[in-house]
Amino acid sequence: MLLTRYGIREWMIITLAAAIPAAAGVFFGWWWLTIASVIVWAALASFFRDPLGRRPATADPRDFVSPADGLVSAVLEVAEHPSTDGPATIVRIYLSVFDVHINRMPCDCEVLGTIHTPGKYLDVRIEESAKVNESMVTRLRSASGVLLGVKQISGKVARHIVCPIEAGQRFARGERFGMIKFGSTTELVVPTAEVERICVSRGDRVKGGVTVLARLRR
Repeated sequence: MLLTRYGIREWMIITLAAAIPAAAGVFFGWWWLTIASVIVWAALASFFRDPLGRRPATADPRDFVSPADGLVSAVLEVAEHPSTDGPATIVRIYLSVFDVHINRMPCDCEVLGTIHTPGKYLDVRIEESAKVNESMVTRLRSASGVLLGVKQISGKVARHIVCPIEAGQRFARGERFGMIKFGSTTELVVPTAEVERICVSRGDRVKGGVTVLARLRR
């Protein structure tokens, strides 16, 4: 397991901050301070962990995988969404501070653009937060021509959405494209008319780049 490049600044600061008291503990023989420093470093650095070797659960390109690790907090339909230019089905995933926070692409796709919306920083466990919090919608077109999106939503603690991508970029299914730093929400948005089956329900735990959230018709 590695530490993600999206958190280089943070984990370097964490490492430096932990190294000073750890070194002092070794110098003065205060081993409790050294041990405590290592434990705190491990706890904070683990937030930026980047698991290796993840593969989609199936090889079928119609199966769209989860863009994040976490707990499915809602599955709903809306009459209109900017990602789909029409009715959409949304699978919403809640990420606690203990979950991996790397975001991954749900399918082989091309980036059409991003939409950043300033907003509030409510606790992401509050349903309203998905509508009013700061967010970033990444609009995508799948290899088969389906319009879809991934929405990253800030939270009370998570106030830094990382999405360093541009229109025209292409990604493979499960490939990393950003993260949200600390607790947050990520949504997969697919056109309702293209959905053959939603494969998860509220309360299910999912793994980014692995768990199939929806099978589309194409």
